[in-house]
Amino acid sequence: MGRKEEMVKLASSLMSNRKNIRNIGIVAHIDHGKTTMTDNLIAAAGLISKELAGKQLFMDSYELEQERGITINAANISLVHEYEDNKYLINVIDTPGHVDFGGDVIRAMRAVDGVIVVVDAVEGTMPQTETVIRQALKENVKPTLFINKVDRLISELQLDEKQMQERFIKTIAKVNNLISKNAPEKLKGQWNVKVEDGSVAFGSAYYNWAVSVPMMQATKIGFSDVYRHMKEDTQKELAVKSPLYKAILEMVINHLPNPIDAQKYRIPNIWKGEAESATGKAMLTCDETGPFAMMVTNVSVDPHAGDIATGRVYSGTMKQGLKVKLITSKKEIAIQQVGVFMGPERVTVDEVPAGNIACIVGLKEVFTGETLGSQDILPFESFKSSTEPVMTVSVEAKQTKDLPKLIEVIRQITKEDPNVVASLNQETGEHLISGMGELHLEVTQHRIEHDHKIPIIVSPPIVVYRETVTAESPVLEGKSPNKHNKFKMSVEPMPQEQFEKLAEKKIQGKVKPKDPAMIAQFEECGFGRDTSRKVWAVHNNNLLVDTTRGIVALHEIRELVIQGFSDAMENGPLAKENCMGVIVYIEDATLHEDAIHRGPAQILPLTTRTIYACMLSANPILKEPKQTLTISVPQDYMGAVTKELGSKRTQITEMNTEGDTTIIIAKAPVKELIGFSADIRGATQGRAIWTAEYAGYEQLPKELQKQVTEEVRKRKGMDSTVKSANFFLE
Repeated sequence: MGRKEEMVKLASSLMSNRKNIRNIGIVAHIDHGKTTMTDNLIAAAGLISKELAGKQLFMDSYELEQERGITINAANISLVHEYEDNKYLINVIDTPGHVDFGGDVIRAMRAVDGVIVVVDAVEGTMPQTETVIRQALKENVKPTLFINKVDRLISELQLDEKQMQERFIKTIAKVNNLISKNAPEKLKGQWNVKVEDGSVAFGSAYYNWAVSVPMMQATKIGFSDVYRHMKEDTQKELAVKSPLYKAILEMVINHLPNPIDAQKYRIPNIWKGEAESATGKAMLTCDETGPFAMMVTNVSVDPHAGDIATGRVYSGTMKQGLKVKLITSKKEIAIQQVGVFMGPERVTVDEVPAGNIACIVGLKEVFTGETLGSQDILPFESFKSSTEPVMTVSVEAKQTKDLPKLIEVIRQITKEDPNVVASLNQETGEHLISGMGELHLEVTQHRIEHDHKIPIIVSPPIVVYRETVTAESPVLEGKSPNKHNKFKMSVEPMPQEQFEKLAEKKIQGKVKPKDPAMIAQFEECGFGRDTSRKVWAVHNNNLLVDTTRGIVALHEIRELVIQGFSDAMENGPLAKENCMGVIVYIEDATLHEDAIHRGPAQILPLTTRTIYACMLSANPILKEPKQTLTISVPQDYMGAVTKELGSKRTQITEMNTEGDTTIIIAKAPVKELIGFSADIRGATQGRAIWTAEYAGYEQLPKELQKQVTEEVRKRKGMDSTVKSANFFLE
């Protein structure tokens, strides 16, 4: 029996011993050493050779990951380790650090109970470190800290022992500050990481060594010994005396929770169903004999086996032949095959009980975020993320014969990566693919051309704008095409704080009349009691509010009005871009008494055109997406970088110097970042390392409003002049 088969057998035998299971994620800023560290854990379990640990990057199995040296897909592996005469099953998810693939991190957080936050000793906590800590804590996932690349403090910064320890204290304080700010209310103060109890470890994943206070007490290796080994370049010896995997495993086993403890406080945060129901009780106690409940956190497509849905089993036991309901899709299926992932490979097992991460093979039409249950239950909460696609390319098949295949592949990619949004431009027949940034779109293009072998023509990237209003409009009256129906409407901008809270709650679609749960949600966002009770619909964080009184027939056309409102919010009056942060009020209505005269052909244009007129009377503007850039560059090239940034409407917010490296943090419009990779490489001879993180939408400068509106209208085949409010009221 090979080592892998042995590991699978061992893992299967431990799946029911939930006290000895740990579901963990490895998270960090790009290039801080997550995959290198994971290699050490895999080598210690005997799945790869110890010599290759840190060099093989076992979890980066996708060719593009190997080519670029970055993680693109979150990868799962189940490992068995022994600690103090007990065997433990550690289910690890190695996540991407590049912000374009942040969606993978958010989805992985749902499946795990604890994370190891990896921080580069020289660079310290970077923007993406902050983001991943926030994401973990939003999901009630407990953090521990590994300070990696400690050798750089000596080889590059030439620090002495005291300075090295000061650097650690600074990093730990910054991480604890982030934990304190974002930890769940009940756990504030309890989840801070501490050197003395071993929830912090230091080391070098590349050189395979690590230390923590409990480990130092056991091995009698002090900080001065660690310093001497690095100074004398005898880190190989240090790796034998104090191997990385031991320090990390000790930290994971002693400081990260098992599924029984974690589900008590995690379930109420991610599932809002009835705690006293059979499924509710089974999930809170992680009961393998209770009703089956699972959430799909990742979908991949295997050309031979079909869709593979990976997720966390919260209660019950998943086994072949079990009949389960896809709660959101309202379908029933029988599970054909159950498996676990060993890095790039999938291994079939007989069953997987609650508290484990596993996959179901051969499902049809399953999507990420789906809830599976043996009984009808409330679906799990959607993933907590406010990022959205900011860049779009149009894609066409080079040969017409490939068109059906292209449609199928795009559908598959959007299923695997919900952060890719695809739509079809009905007028031109082009497929529009939107992503989180240039790299995200490049990877998607690579998947279509290389993985699926479809030659395509890709347009240069275009930026996705948003439309909104900056003032209250007057109350305007619009008429239906047959002139028998009239609406009086007005619009106003949504205050920023309310907008952010609404975006976080991810409410979308029509709202049930007088639904107490929804009224409470709107009140939590900061809307008044009166407004909260009268909301009809939410579309892309815009509200439709009915303030009319006693118009009986209005409720008969409610669905049509909501449809007209959604259409208007999808294609704003300035340039047919999505609207954001607009509150639309129906103030009054005059409707024909005969239902035949108030059908879709009358009500839809009446609603949409009246909203357009109101928006055009409320000082409408375009908003552009921004990203926060973090650029790490040698000091000699700093001038070249600031000059490059100066030409791109960029606002520098922070500059820090670490040794001979300068870290620049700046905010830049996404439009200016198209082609930025090539520009910055040229300016610094490839010496700059940079990442960009979604920073929301901000108003486009006044002087560019007219020009950009005309450009977008022209690109969409519209005439360049924006119509007046009166045009839509005639």
